[in-house]
Amino acid sequence: MTSLNLLTDIPGIRVGHSQNLTLRTGVTAILFDRPVIASGSFPGGAPALRETALLEPENMVNHIHALVLSGGSTYGLDATTGVQAWLREQFDNAPLPPGTIRVPIVVQASLYDLPAGGQTTWGRYSPYAEMGHQAATSARSGAFTLGTAGAGTGATTATLRGGLGSASTITPAGHRVAALVAVNAVGTATIGDGLHFWSAPFEQGNEFGGLGMPAHLSAEDLRLRSKWASVTGTTIGLIATDATLTKTQAKRLAILAQDGVARGVFPAHLPLDGDAMIGVSTCKKPAPMGQEWTEILHAATQVTARAIARGVYEASPLPGGAALPTWHERFGSKDTP
Repeated sequence: MTSLNLLTDIPGIRVGHSQNLTLRTGVTAILFDRPVIASGSFPGGAPALRETALLEPENMVNHIHALVLSGGSTYGLDATTGVQAWLREQFDNAPLPPGTIRVPIVVQASLYDLPAGGQTTWGRYSPYAEMGHQAATSARSGAFTLGTAGAGTGATTATLRGGLGSASTITPAGHRVAALVAVNAVGTATIGDGLHFWSAPFEQGNEFGGLGMPAHLSAEDLRLRSKWASVTGTTIGLIATDATLTKTQAKRLAILAQDGVARGVFPAHLPLDGDAMIGVSTCKKPAPMGQEWTEILHAATQVTARAIARGVYEASPLPGGAALPTWHERFGSKDTP
């Protein structure tokens, strides 16, 4: 199987986007061919979440059918309604025993992109339910757009435009591990006012420019750079593996992905961050044995950090201009950074 360096390198996962460039916001739907084991980690101080309580290991729901990332803050949580409606339509086309009721289980995390230039005067109901349905309808395996797409459409960091990023790897034992994140952090993904990424030590090839780390980090590089005190931000996403995990292990996977958030964003997990990562197991391969499990966790941190840098690196300008430049507007083209 050829690697695309994307979440969809893990068989059985499909990704679809919907975006509204006038509102400068969007939705990303992640659909699973079969229900997956999932749990999560939510250390951010201002999360916008839906149905995540059922992910806790002590709760009885073991599998989910889909996961949604969106803009729109808590308005964006309506996107789950659209994805759930799409899944229900698929269920209605499948034969079921008489009296059987299937309820699609959809989990969501949303980011705050309302200051990105869009309007919230959309009437009584937000547009996110319809956008969620559109994203689910468009979900496919294989390649999908990064940067200014889906949930990353209106994303920003403290210094540059944010975006949607993804990365994948294979552990020595052959397990696939991949991340998909929407980077709307209160902090920064780049070092100081320069072009280098905090994620640079983990980069594979030139996936976000191949620039490496600066020779020295100055006091100015380490100075706090963050969004305004009244504006929330977040890095939200999922970390997935094809290894068979328990729900408790899926939670540990999400915790190690949060380590990747802290490697890719500086600072992370602030009071106004809503950082949320959800760990997913498709159970396509046997359960990891011994050191294999540690290898998966080790990979989770790295692919999450890489996905964060790719989300910022791949961002493109929005129509009508924006307050913050993209990485390429600030530092040059991909060929001549």
